[in-house]
Amino acid sequence: MKSYKEMSAQELEQQRQELMKLYEEYKAMDLSLDMTRGKPSPEQLDMTNHMYDSLSDSGFKSCKNEDVRNYGVPAGIEDIRKVFGDILGTDKDNIFMGNSSSLNQMFDGIMRAMVFGEVDSPKPWAQVEGRKWLCPAPGYDRHFRVTEKLGFELIAVPMTDNGPDMDEVEELVKDEKVLGIWCVPCYSNPDGIVYSEDTCKRLANMKTGAKDFRIFWDNAYVVHHLAEDENEWGTIPDMLSLCLEAGNANRVYEFASSSKITFAGGGISCFATNKDNMDYAKKILSVQAICTNKVNQLAHARFLPDLAAVKEHMKKHAAILRPKFAAVSGVLTEELGEQDLWHWTDPKGGYFINFYCMPGTATNIVSMCKEAGVALTPAGASFPYGKDPDDQSIRLSPSFPPVEDLLKATKILTICAKITAIDKLLEV
Repeated sequence: MKSYKEMSAQELEQQRQELMKLYEEYKAMDLSLDMTRGKPSPEQLDMTNHMYDSLSDSGFKSCKNEDVRNYGVPAGIEDIRKVFGDILGTDKDNIFMGNSSSLNQMFDGIMRAMVFGEVDSPKPWAQVEGRKWLCPAPGYDRHFRVTEKLGFELIAVPMTDNGPDMDEVEELVKDEKVLGIWCVPCYSNPDGIVYSEDTCKRLANMKTGAKDFRIFWDNAYVVHHLAEDENEWGTIPDMLSLCLEAGNANRVYEFASSSKITFAGGGISCFATNKDNMDYAKKILSVQAICTNKVNQLAHARFLPDLAAVKEHMKKHAAILRPKFAAVSGVLTEELGEQDLWHWTDPKGGYFINFYCMPGTATNIVSMCKEAGVALTPAGASFPYGKDPDDQSIRLSPSFPPVEDLLKATKILTICAKITAIDKLLEV
């Protein structure tokens, strides 16, 4: 079969008529399919249903004999700080535990800097006129919304196969108004990129105009591997150690949570940082709260007592997710693989497949899919201010729907991609 680029206008019109007929057939099915958010499926959540049994079976005392039902231990119990330290490859003393949302911790972290400044800040960030934040794109829309809401100018930085374009980052951070950068270093949202060691080292060593520049290192998917072979799992260096070695020990705050490990709405989260940042943050956090939910921390620590237990649990998640990712990739390959108008990612971990359609068509594809009963993340959501300059990136979330729904939804997506591509080609 000819590629669309090789077809005459008449041939393209014929193809479009056939595709529109299929599209109308799917619309008539009155479907309601949702691929908008990277949520764990009910089957994944069910694996954690017995997590709280240990509390009634073994009591409420931590490894330090602390009664987790009571006040105190503001940084979190050692039982779970040790587990997250091992997950992130750092010492337990660098870990501060929070409640269910790591995004909440990120927001709070920037708010502390806005009001009080960082430990090495000349003044609070709220007093920095024209403050800016670097946003590797495509990236996580909720990250971008935090810094946008707090009055930062968002600067998009292109992503490469090794992480953010470091030549551009190193140039941009010379500006003293640039106060930080968002990073999802392992299986980035939405492309599934794993930062190279060189990228990590350059981030740690780069010269910045702002002496209080911060990396917000959201390691959300560090244990969310899809590959069965552990040798194919993505790995990154310990960023806290790299920054310390580079003489920039204060530079990084690292974040993680159990949101897609145990219960998405009832997990635990943490941030990790060096001693100076930690001591400074603790002084402010001690005013904000006496402690976080240590009962939940203890339940998690008993359910997942060490890194080996976490890995085994995550293998169960991967076994559920792999067929879903394969279903989406299979339909995309079958329907679009012989054309060169589209491409998509093949992630080795994380929660997303990023679909790159013909430039200028993503918004129309999402709109057409919605009319056919398929909800997708808005086109442009993975870019600062929700604006993809090429209008070609669509984040797909295969985790929640059952396979049969994914097959239908992806088929509809491919039909819409073909129709919009033909329309774009006929414009020329």
